[in-house]
Amino acid sequence: MLSRTADSLYWLSRYLERADYVARILGVAIRLSHLPGAGAGGANEWRSALISAGCSDAFDKIYSEANAETVMEFLAFSDKNPSSIKQCLGTARFNARSIRTALTSTMWETINGAWLDLQAMDLNSLVKRERSLFLEWVKDVSLRFDGSAYRTMLRDEGFWFSRLGTYVERADNTARILDVKYHVLLPENATVGGGLDYEQWAAVLRAVNSLTAYHWVYRDNLKPWLIAELLILKPQMPRSLISCYQTLVESLDKLAESSGRQGPAQRKAREVALKLEQSKIEKIFDVGLHEFIETFLAENNALGSAIVEQYLI
Repeated sequence: MLSRTADSLYWLSRYLERADYVARILGVAIRLSHLPGAGAGGANEWRSALISAGCSDAFDKIYSEANAETVMEFLAFSDKNPSSIKQCLGTARFNARSIRTALTSTMWETINGAWLDLQAMDLNSLVKRERSLFLEWVKDVSLRFDGSAYRTMLRDEGFWFSRLGTYVERADNTARILDVKYHVLLPENATVGGGLDYEQWAAVLRAVNSLTAYHWVYRDNLKPWLIAELLILKPQMPRSLISCYQTLVESLDKLAESSGRQGPAQRKAREVALKLEQSKIEKIFDVGLHEFIETFLAENNALGSAIVEQYLI
């Protein structure tokens, strides 16, 4: 496979996954903004969405205040934010168009149809209720594309590069949303374990469609260390960090079989996966959840760079 084709498949999947994630954190911000006591801390639910998306500094260069209107505009619709939903879908469609013959018809119709629908929308005039519907539409596009890739692509190099893009991005996103809740959302004068804390943790789980899964696994009230364990160390949880890395190791091993050689990307993925397999949630909290996630994000970025250098340049 040409490195140009592999590069486009990889980034197509990353940008669609990123659009899905931004829609999820905006949905969480909307839900949290309706809670009693929301915004009482120095960093409100809208600021937390910016931090989670890694866009806080870029936002501050354009807007003076983080509120529902400005954050929704910047994260969902802004042409000045390369990670806005609109820009992510546009970049994904650009990559898809350049490798049209590498995609199945269902995959192409999903991304191209979404782009055409987006062009027909008057994004600036969406009222509050329609914005929630828009976010659900974005998640549906990502789900249909991911599902069509899984169900219709040959299990060849193209499929594995697509999986790499999806799961490098998904691991990054899961870590970020967990980190932001732990350090940003709860106001200083609110009680840990109180009503607001409970609702915020519930919103985090809903953002990754895991609230029901949590109760199935633990059959207990929401507890921060158990939520962290579910999203970091439980391989049964599809969005957990360890589950993402199991898929990344498998995908890179398949590419190694195809090319007949391994490299830094395979070694890095196995290294991170082994660390996760040997981790215990008690030790993570002893060291510090924030510190653990910062280290993980750096290693995940290193894996992304290794993939690019090994296969896509």
